[in-house]
Amino acid sequence: MLDTTKLYNEADQLKDNGQFEAAIEKLHELLAVDEGYVLAHSALAVIYGKVNQHDKAIEHAVRASELEPDDSFSWTSLSVIYQRAYAGTDEHKYIQMAEDAMAKSKTMTGH
Repeated sequence: MLDTTKLYNEADQLKDNGQFEAAIEKLHELLAVDEGYVLAHSALAVIYGKVNQHDKAIEHAVRASELEPDDSFSWTSLSVIYQRAYAGTDEHKYIQMAEDAMAKSKTMTGH
């Protein structure tokens, strides 16, 4: 069995080196072993945003928030991904989605 932490660390190094496509492949390899590995979904959300694949970025950020629905950070991250999608596409629907995700995060932290 593959070591998910090792795969994640390898993907993180690839991302840090600007090798986004290789990092994406490594993270998908990890998810094939453990679909519920939240950090992989979060990392894919960020990397897909960097390569202007906003639909895929959103898909993985949403999945992270589904896997950890009580984690305010997951909802804050989702809000940021929606904001980046808006910046990259100028699609106004993402503004409300970003605000909704941030509101969800804030209710969890009592703000």
